[in-house]
Amino acid sequence: MPRTEIVFYREAGDWVPVREWFRELLLADPRAHSNCVGRIERLAESGHELRRPISELLRDGIHGLRARRGHVNYRVLYFFHGRQVAVLVHALRKESSVPETDIRLALNRKAAFQQAPELHTPRD
Repeated sequence: MPRTEIVFYREAGDWVPVREWFRELLLADPRAHSNCVGRIERLAESGHELRRPISELLRDGIHGLRARRGHVNYRVLYFFHGRQVAVLVHALRKESSVPETDIRLALNRKAAFQQAPELHTPRD
């Protein structure tokens, strides 16, 4: 199986929300950062075949990568664009279930990306 390409969603003005979240997490908790990066690597290796406990389908094509450090749960929300591209659209720290507002934000970013992928793909 070919590797899945990982793409970070870019907002207008070149802001890449998941990258920024990762920068902040690295400063706050390097081990949690490492756990999340490891999950993204698993996504790149396994793509659509990735299942629980590492990934779960939340709804409407939005998946959540699951990472944990101690009692803290982390989620990186993503969707697939075509067969071999996963787009990381949102990341959060959570207590129980992923809040509906975070899922809606991910769905809005998914719709924007699908409408104009070139506008929402980082230039670097």
